[in-house]
Amino acid sequence: MGRREFTVALWTFCMQAAVRAAPAESDAAAGVRLALQRGAEAAVGLLGRADGFWGNPQVRIGLPKALAEPARLLKATGQGKRVDELVLAMNRAAEAAVPQARLLLVRAVKEMSVEDALSLVRGGETAVTRFFATKTRQPLAEAFLPVVTQATERLSLAARYNVVAGRAAALGLLKGDDTSVQRHVTARALDGLYLMIGEEERKLRADPLRAGSTLLAKVFGGRAR
Repeated sequence: MGRREFTVALWTFCMQAAVRAAPAESDAAAGVRLALQRGAEAAVGLLGRADGFWGNPQVRIGLPKALAEPARLLKATGQGKRVDELVLAMNRAAEAAVPQARLLLVRAVKEMSVEDALSLVRGGETAVTRFFATKTRQPLAEAFLPVVTQATERLSLAARYNVVAGRAAALGLLKGDDTSVQRHVTARALDGLYLMIGEEERKLRADPLRAGSTLLAKVFGGRAR
C-alpha cells in the first residue's frame, strides 16, 4: 500500500469511527461544515484573483478541441495574437466571475443537514464535489454568465468563436456549453472551482491540524496541539 492509499484509508477509518458514535454525530456534522466552508473560501481565494486560472495548469481554460483547427488556421494567417488574447480573456473572465461564488457556497454549507454532512463523511473523496455541484452549479452558472459575457464581449474574436462554434455544432462536433464562448468559460470556471474545492478538502482530510481547529482534529482523526 502506497503512502497516499494509506493516508486515505486511515482518514476513512477515523471518519467512520466518528460517525458510528451516536453522541459524536453533531460534532461530525459541525466539523464537516467547517471543513467545507474553509475549503470553499480557500478555493475562491485561489481562483478569484489575477492568474488564478491563467497561472494554474490544472484549471487554465483553453479552446474546445473541436476549435483547434480553426485556431490553427487563424494563427497561420497572422492572427495568432488575437487567438492568444481570446484565451487569456477567457481565463481573466473566469477569475472575475469566481468571487461571485463565495456567498452561495457558504450558504449551501450553512443549510446542510446533519444527514448531508454525514453522507459526505461516508461518500469518499469526490463526495464534496458532488455536493457542491448539486447544490450550487445552476445558480452559480447564472451568476457567472453576465460577468463572463461582459469580460469577453469586448473582443471581436469572441463573436467569431460563437460563429465558428455554431458551425461546428451543426456538424455535431460541439455540444452543450462549448457552442458559446461565454457558456464554455462559465462551465470550465465551475469545473475548476469544484476541482480546487476538492483539493482543499483533501488537504484538510490528510492534515486536519493544519486548519488549527480542535473540532476538525477531533472529527478528521487528529489530535489538537
